[in-house]
Amino acid sequence: MKDLVKIAEQVLVSCMGVRQGEEVLIVTDDTRKEIGEALYEAACHLGCEGMLFIMRERDISGQEPPRAIAEAMKAADVVIAPTAKSLTHTNARIQAAKEGTRVATMPGITREMFSQGAMTADYTAVEKLTAKITDMLSKADCARIEKDGKTLQIHLKGRKGVPSPGVYRETGQCGNLPSGEAYIAPLEDGADGETIIDGSMVGIGKLESPLYMQIRGGKLCHVAGEKSENLDILLKNQENATLCELGIGTNEAAVLNGIILEDEKVYGTVHIAFGTNTSFGGVNKADCHMDGIILQPTLYLDDTLVIKEGIFQV
Repeated sequence: MKDLVKIAEQVLVSCMGVRQGEEVLIVTDDTRKEIGEALYEAACHLGCEGMLFIMRERDISGQEPPRAIAEAMKAADVVIAPTAKSLTHTNARIQAAKEGTRVATMPGITREMFSQGAMTADYTAVEKLTAKITDMLSKADCARIEKDGKTLQIHLKGRKGVPSPGVYRETGQCGNLPSGEAYIAPLEDGADGETIIDGSMVGIGKLESPLYMQIRGGKLCHVAGEKSENLDILLKNQENATLCELGIGTNEAAVLNGIILEDEKVYGTVHIAFGTNTSFGGVNKADCHMDGIILQPTLYLDDTLVIKEGIFQV
């Protein structure tokens, strides 16, 4: 436990910029209590007013936490949420940030991930690359992903890129930890084509064989591959089927392990997601938010080659 507390202190200081006397709220669930308790102890050691809330594990990523926790999140200076399912795209997280709370969500975090891998990155370098890619996303009208002979066009015009550099020291800043990605909410009806998901997929985990997806008018209309039945929720309604995110991994220390929190940060990967995007500039509210990782992709933003078979070109 002592080693986890020491790492937790580093996270609170270097990534969240906590200061003595601040109110630091840890939101966790039954499956991630060990990490939650380490963060709580670290906050207390640093002279903060530490608070630890433990809730029942959510049924699906994007499900809201209990109302009492949502209210507490708005009142705290800092919130860190090591949970099994993601709170990133919840109204609770959105409202807390609007109130000025600095929020780091850690969906699917494990003890191993907390102490190695993406958490060990040079976050100064991550922050620099993330800012550059975010600016490119904001200026682009269209993205094109090429993979194994499949092409997916995604329209972005008018939407703003969002950085998740793993550094949330200013009022209202929020994102994942570990982190390292730039992402954007595409136009909800603006994606057409086909793609291969071959890294990992929320609802399945690390993939042993690829998934094949068809998208028309911004909606997932067909998915095939091993365990694709696990993704039936995406075809339940138009909101769940909406391609809601395009993201680019910028963390050289991140490792593909089947847990989306780290997988989507892997350097030189691209991910798309389906479902809710209201927390980062979109207008689609769904029952879920489910990401899929594309390994060694080729990515264009307008006519600029950004990634060629997994290698950054910018």
